[in-house]
Amino acid sequence: MNWTNLHAKLHKTLRQRQLIPQNIPLLIAVSGGQDSLCLLKLLLDLQPKWDWQLAIAHCDHRWPTDEGIADRVVEIARSFKIPIYLKIAEQSIKETEAAARKWRYQVLIDIAAAEGFEHIVTGHTKTDLAETLIYNLLRGSGADGMVALNWQRSLTPQINLVRPLLDISRRETGEFCQQFDLPIVEDCLNQNLKYSRNRIRAELIPYLQTHFNPQTESALARTAELLRADVEYLDNEAKKVLERALHCDRISLDRVYLRQIPLALQRRAIAQFLSQLWQKQPSFNQVEAVIDLIDAPNRSRTSSLTGKSFAEVCGHNITLHV
Repeated sequence: MNWTNLHAKLHKTLRQRQLIPQNIPLLIAVSGGQDSLCLLKLLLDLQPKWDWQLAIAHCDHRWPTDEGIADRVVEIARSFKIPIYLKIAEQSIKETEAAARKWRYQVLIDIAAAEGFEHIVTGHTKTDLAETLIYNLLRGSGADGMVALNWQRSLTPQINLVRPLLDISRRETGEFCQQFDLPIVEDCLNQNLKYSRNRIRAELIPYLQTHFNPQTESALARTAELLRADVEYLDNEAKKVLERALHCDRISLDRVYLRQIPLALQRRAIAQFLSQLWQKQPSFNQVEAVIDLIDAPNRSRTSSLTGKSFAEVCGHNITLHV
């Protein structure tokens, strides 16, 4: 095997970050594009050192632009002698980034659960990390959104998603595929500039690299890494605040105590409080509506937060009515 800098970088990343244990089955999400093929080849080459049992998962959205891609990925799996799990949508998925992503992740979870995989590996790169940070910055999502692309996260209590290529750029994965003559399947949707992420990738990042910083992707990835540590710290501190502020009825918060807490922790504690009760993440406006009650007169209340839910000032407490 021709051992490259990317092999060494990934091997070092896996050891230092302890992303994937040895001697386990791994389900690799392969679209057929350069990033997922680079990931597949790297994991195959590292397999003797880690004793993984590798398999491929491929999702066919049944879009006109997907025609032939699944067959190509099946051929790739056969050439590498790796099992493949192919899922074709029962009906065409809505052609939006959000709908496609939601469907793919659910398919990957279903395959992993049915076949006994505890780790799903995807080929997200440093370029994807930079795109995500910019995309969520422009949406006003705050620090949490800008670090949304983590090295790993839980999809279910039993299944983890791992992104081991986040310090490798798309340029590097392309050069790697050329070096090893990997059969890249070009997805023409990646060239469609009606999608925001494609415009960020094709137009905005190159502009920033040309006119501001040639190392834009690395700078943004470093920013995300710094923010991630801040977010983790603030989340842990907010949990302590929520434990102290939460009334024994589990639906009320001590607003007298919350007045003493910095705004950043107030927001996070209240967001955690709402997400626990609703089983979904609250919006910025919903959190702010509850924040406004900390100093409001008694019996003040929000308008409807979600459904029939609202929050009301009851003496020293803010009570959520669901």
